[in-house]
Amino acid sequence: MTKPDTPPPGNDGPILEIARVLALLDASRHSLAALSAAVDLASNRQAELVAVYVEDLDLLSCAAFPFTCEIGAQSGITRPLTVDTLEASIARQLQRVNQALALAVAGRDLQHRLEVSRGPVAGEALAKAGPDDVLVLGKAGMTERWGTRLGSTSRRLILEAPCTVLLWDERHPFKRGPLRLLNQGGAEAVPNWLSALFDGLSPLPIRHARDLENHLSHADAGGLLLHRTELEQLLDEDPELLANVPLPIVVVA
Repeated sequence: MTKPDTPPPGNDGPILEIARVLALLDASRHSLAALSAAVDLASNRQAELVAVYVEDLDLLSCAAFPFTCEIGAQSGITRPLTVDTLEASIARQLQRVNQALALAVAGRDLQHRLEVSRGPVAGEALAKAGPDDVLVLGKAGMTERWGTRLGSTSRRLILEAPCTVLLWDERHPFKRGPLRLLNQGGAEAVPNWLSALFDGLSPLPIRHARDLENHLSHADAGGLLLHRTELEQLLDEDPELLANVPLPIVVVA
């Protein structure tokens, strides 16, 4: 991708480039909200948008067992889960992802593509990400799928991605505001492109998960930046941290 030397009309300064914006999709409303945020970010920064859809090989492998069944999330009714029914479900989901991507980019001059692969979800997503990318995930989606605690797939993506991760919280309307950090000394690690989303930096003299949750419980603007080492420590203290902070969360190395 050729990087522009001049900003688009109406932009007073140079474009601060990121290589690509990756959006991991599963056709849920949460991942589609994250897709909308990814489209806005890629468009604002003139970066390529890559929508990633992974056909879950682990789930397909489980469906091969004769005793495998699925349980309705609302009804609690069990029914057999076969490879054929799962393949049909994956095909329908991929169709919804294609439609959602086309709708999200409609009317925008944005370089974009959909990458489809089959394998373990975390492994496939991590293999596609590079150090200069931004990986966008729907925060509510990953917490709802496994309850309020992080599943192993989401935890691995957040903590092992070779790039910055943006966890988008679609449950709360986004408002511009400060980007909060846990210590002022980490300001040098804040990516420049975040200036397009947030208004300045706000250090927080907080070290523990409970204190952080209490401090941000009623926050309605801006976001939170965490280094991976900080996030790992906080998740060890409280696995429900990400669900309890009602803001977008940026995770950096």
